[in-house]
Amino acid sequence: MLPLIPWPTAVDAQDAPPLTLDAAHVVAPDAALADLAAEQLVAAGVRVAEAGDGVTPVVLRVDDAAGPAGSDNPERYTLRVTAEGVEATAPERVGLLHAVRTLRQLVPAATGGPGDAGTREVPAVVVHDAPRYAWRGLSFDVVRHWFGPDDIRAVVDLVAAFKLRVLHLHLTDDQGWRLEVPSRPELEKASDNQVGGGTAGFLTVDDYRALQEYAAARFVTIVPEFDMPGHINAATHVYGSLTKDGLATDPYDGIEVGFSRLWFDNPATEPFLRDVIGDIAAMTHGQWVHVGGDEVHTMEVEEFAKFVELAARIVREHGKTPIFWQEGARGPVEPGTLLQYWEPKGEEFDRFVAAARSGARFIMSPGNHAYLDMKYTPEHELGLHWAGYVELRDSYDWDPTAVIDGLSTESVEGVEAAVWTETITTRDELFSMLLPRLGAVAEVAWTAPERKDWDAFRARTAAQAPAWRAGGWAFHQTPQVDWPTA
Repeated sequence: MLPLIPWPTAVDAQDAPPLTLDAAHVVAPDAALADLAAEQLVAAGVRVAEAGDGVTPVVLRVDDAAGPAGSDNPERYTLRVTAEGVEATAPERVGLLHAVRTLRQLVPAATGGPGDAGTREVPAVVVHDAPRYAWRGLSFDVVRHWFGPDDIRAVVDLVAAFKLRVLHLHLTDDQGWRLEVPSRPELEKASDNQVGGGTAGFLTVDDYRALQEYAAARFVTIVPEFDMPGHINAATHVYGSLTKDGLATDPYDGIEVGFSRLWFDNPATEPFLRDVIGDIAAMTHGQWVHVGGDEVHTMEVEEFAKFVELAARIVREHGKTPIFWQEGARGPVEPGTLLQYWEPKGEEFDRFVAAARSGARFIMSPGNHAYLDMKYTPEHELGLHWAGYVELRDSYDWDPTAVIDGLSTESVEGVEAAVWTETITTRDELFSMLLPRLGAVAEVAWTAPERKDWDAFRARTAAQAPAWRAGGWAFHQTPQVDWPTA
């Protein structure tokens, strides 16, 4: 049993001696990729050295013929481990790094923590692999409780380890505003608040650029979310002109939703949207800008549809692709728009199918499977349970194509887990909610249904525990897994 998550397309364990790995020398198409590969090996406890006797060659090579037979997926790769060394091939750099991430999981965990070098035996194996979906991600709420740049970089490393490609940052909400907007500098005043009160913060323009660069180097795209026309109290607390009566709202540090809103006919509204969306689009390196649209409980559909149309138009004017939560299907939908499904609403399935027929594509984030802020069990000390209790198997046993009745399989863009931070205040708490469930969602997004196996996944999850401990990643020891002794 090889401890690989997500499970690859084809794994051919070789009847051959293992690779004895003490030190490694990376050969790659460029220095940046060599450094990233070395980073992965060091994290696995492998010493990186110059070529020489006793140093294992780890060769990364661009090759269009790599990957599963017949696949043209740009992320495909092949990994070969023999007693003589390691070769990874892929048509693109991202596939080469995926191969190294697979290699990292094959290396037995260091016993003394990150950077602890020592001789390891890596099984001889050939892996041909490619993902099921291009969109594989995590939505991370840094508003309800503030998580700063160092925490976000740690989450980038976590999602990258599972070969996820998107980190969607929920940056604005009723409690606070977490991104500097140059054209609206007073929004900084809305940053020092969070659930329960207390000191918080925000990302400066420089912070945001540096985070995107860090993520992009690891082939993770940051997707920013400015949530409107609801979840907007932090903005109306600063800009009273956005309210119906022109009076600024009080700061809010609770967790209720649906009470705040913008007014479409207010003369201050469109300039605000143009400033905020325009600045976020200009600062964002990736293709997408998420403009929310969820839980607007005090607005008629006709007015809401106007917001959807306006926000999408502004995003497109700035050369980006708009994303809405599933409620965006209540407005006009142009081809290419992404809608993120999160809450079962059977009465809207027809609307979702109609949106798909108009060219929208869906990111699947069903709360009862992919919301990793849900409690594991009723007794669990962290999390909410409005979508039910989400144990590891709940995050594993579902198919994105079966979530919305009548939706064509071709309309599914991919899968995204989500973690909201109403009850989560520290990095250890955050990681304990993400692990081990994020690995389950990653396998849903990567691995074809016919290759998934719950019992095998349980065993592979258990085998990951030593590496998580060595890396300082907190995780929940769910009773659904037979964990090794620490």
